[in-house]
Amino acid sequence: MNDMTPIAKTLPKDWETDQEVRWCPGCGDYAILKAVQRTMPEIGARPENTVFVSGIGCSSRFPYYMETYGFHTIHGRAPAVATGVKLANPDLDVWIITGDGDALSIGGNHTMHLIRRNLDCQVLLFNNEIYGLTKGQYSPTSHVGTRSPSTPFGSLDRPLTPCAFVLGSGARFVARAIDVNKNLPAVLKAAYAHKGTGFVEIFQNCIVYNDDVFAPFTEKANAPGSQLWVEQGKPLLFAGGTKGLSLDTERLVLKVVDVVDGDWAAAKVIVHDQTNRAVAHMLVEMPFGPFPMALGVLYDDPAPTFEAAVVAQNAQASAGKKPDLQKLLSQGQTWQVQKQPHVI
Repeated sequence: MNDMTPIAKTLPKDWETDQEVRWCPGCGDYAILKAVQRTMPEIGARPENTVFVSGIGCSSRFPYYMETYGFHTIHGRAPAVATGVKLANPDLDVWIITGDGDALSIGGNHTMHLIRRNLDCQVLLFNNEIYGLTKGQYSPTSHVGTRSPSTPFGSLDRPLTPCAFVLGSGARFVARAIDVNKNLPAVLKAAYAHKGTGFVEIFQNCIVYNDDVFAPFTEKANAPGSQLWVEQGKPLLFAGGTKGLSLDTERLVLKVVDVVDGDWAAAKVIVHDQTNRAVAHMLVEMPFGPFPMALGVLYDDPAPTFEAAVVAQNAQASAGKKPDLQKLLSQGQTWQVQKQPHVI
């Protein structure tokens, strides 16, 4: 094949491996896997140019099921490995697959530094608010009162909000989706199109240890009044357009308002601006119940990437210089070990 030969478009099956997919029957991971495999051909990605990196957890089996390069690494360290991969070959498409425990507990430090550096990669955080692989202990995102083997009387920890955490770490792209929702592929495409770290929190149902924890906003009957799918340049409406979000200018907080006869402007519903970091913070921290769950691309404001800066710095440092390995090895304090006479 020469450079002029067109590359055939891939199909979803081209991204499937011969490995048996082994998650619990009914696990939300199956839906996410299929969504990713369907999305890859549509974004024009190539298996030979793609790397999936995971840590430890149920979600971290993902690389086995993608017909790409992959690394199943150690607990919480997927961001570090992914950074090494991207720096070694910036042309690769790098995806990080992680869970709420993997990324936000033992891996919280690594996640924070990946985000602040703005490595060009996609992070898919499967949030089921529980440690599924190790048999149902509570996680950093578990609700107060969660009963588990490690909290038999109910968790007392205030849960961490993943999107708020990464926004506080300097994230330039933040999105939310649901494992079985038809909008997940669109969110994945937006993350891939973003130049920099694309962080996507995916609400994923753990059917064994935390079943239906997200039902108040994921169940079909509840969805219209409890889901707010944001769209750039569109008013923040939900409940079939009968309710929306307005900004309380005195307290600088969002509030739910009624929309009469579709006149959202009269109700002072704000229009979604995905470059507005302050509103993005408000959206991710809205308490569910009084407010809907904000979903979709909540924040997207690109900035220079880490690997691009590293490549530029290395090019500048090496400009006009010729590589000389012997000179490098002999510089500084060096000595030669002389052969000693054999003594009996």
